[in-house]
Amino acid sequence: MEKELLLMLPGPVPIPERVRLAMARQAINHRSPEFGAVYADCVRVMKTAFGTANDLFIISGSGTAGMEAAVANIGRDKEIACIVNGKFGERLYKISQRYGKAHEVKSEWGTPVNLEALKAQLEAGAQVVTLVHNETSAGIKNPAEEIGKLCRKHDALFIMDGITSIAGDVVESDKWGVDIAITGSQKCFAAPAGLAMVSVSNRAWERLCKNPPYYLDLAAYRKSAGNKPMETPYTPAVPLFLAMREACLMIEEEGLPARIARHQKMSNAVQSAAKAWGLHLFPKIDKLHAFSSTVTAIEYPVGVKDDEMRGAIKKMGIVIAGGQDHLKGKIFRIGSMGAVSAPEILATLAAVQHALKKCGYTPKGDGVEAAAGVLG
Repeated sequence: MEKELLLMLPGPVPIPERVRLAMARQAINHRSPEFGAVYADCVRVMKTAFGTANDLFIISGSGTAGMEAAVANIGRDKEIACIVNGKFGERLYKISQRYGKAHEVKSEWGTPVNLEALKAQLEAGAQVVTLVHNETSAGIKNPAEEIGKLCRKHDALFIMDGITSIAGDVVESDKWGVDIAITGSQKCFAAPAGLAMVSVSNRAWERLCKNPPYYLDLAAYRKSAGNKPMETPYTPAVPLFLAMREACLMIEEEGLPARIARHQKMSNAVQSAAKAWGLHLFPKIDKLHAFSSTVTAIEYPVGVKDDEMRGAIKKMGIVIAGGQDHLKGKIFRIGSMGAVSAPEILATLAAVQHALKKCGYTPKGDGVEAAAGVLG
C-alpha cells in the first residue's frame, strides 16, 4: 500500500481524519433543515475567525471564486487600487482588470507595500482597494489594519484576501474596516479544497454593482442564507460542507486563540531552523510588515537546486513548496497551517536538513535542534 505523503505546503494541508470521515456519509438534501444546520454551524465559527459580525456566505468554488465574487460585485466599472507584492496580489489585480479600472500599486515580491503610491491612488479617486493580507508566494504579512484606515479616510471599499491567514492568525475584519474578506477551505481551516468563504459589510451592500455575475451574485447568497432553513442559491458541494462543519467544530474545540498561538509557534520554529542553518528568510519586512505565521519562505543557498532538494525531501514522504513564477529555483516554502503540530514540523525540518547536506550545502548549525527549542 502506498504511503500518504505529508503535505507541508501553503495549502492544501493535511486533512484530519474526522474531517475526511465526515465526507464518507450518504448524501443529504441541500434544501433540508439538516443541511441548514450544517451551514449555520460553519458560519457561526467562521464569523469568529473572520473577526466579523457581518453577513458571511460559503461559495462552492476555490478561494479564487471568492476573490472574483468580491471584485465582481463591488468593483465593476470602478477605480480599483490593487496592492501587489506577490503572486496573489497579482491575481486580484488581473481579476480587477476584467471588471473595473484597475491600477497596480506595486512593489517587489516580498517587500513592503508601497503606501505612498496607495495614498496617491486614493487621492486620485480610487473607490476600491484590494490587498492580500498574508502573501504566501513570498512569506510576508501585510498591514491590513493600516490599509483599512486609509480606505476609511478616503471612503473607499476594502477587499481583503485572508485566504491564508483567517483561522490561523489574528484577523479582525470589522475593526480593520474590511468590507469584503475572503478565505478558502484548504488552508488554515484544514478542510478539503473547493469552498470559498466571503464576509460582506453594510457599506459593501450599499454599493453593489447593478450587473453582478450570475453564480457569484452575493445578493443571491444573502437571500438564500436568510431562508429557514439556511440555504445556498445553487446546489452546493454537500460533502465539502459536511467536512467544513467538522473542521469548524475542531477549531471551536481547540479555541481560536490557542489555534492562532499554535500557528505562530510552528512558524517561529521553522524560522529558527532556517536561521540556524545559516539561510536567509526571503521577505524584507519593516515595522508595519511581518513574517507570515502560516508559511515560511527561505532563500536557497548557492549551488542547491530546487528540483533536487525538494525531490530528495519527497522521497522521504514529505512535500514542501518551491518558488512561483520568477522566484522558481530561488526560494523554498514550508507551510505550517491547519492541524499541524510539533511532530510534523520536526519531521519536515529533519528532512530539509538532510536534503540540504545531500545537495551540497553544509548547514552552519542544527536547525532541528533550534526548532525543538522553540517547540519544547
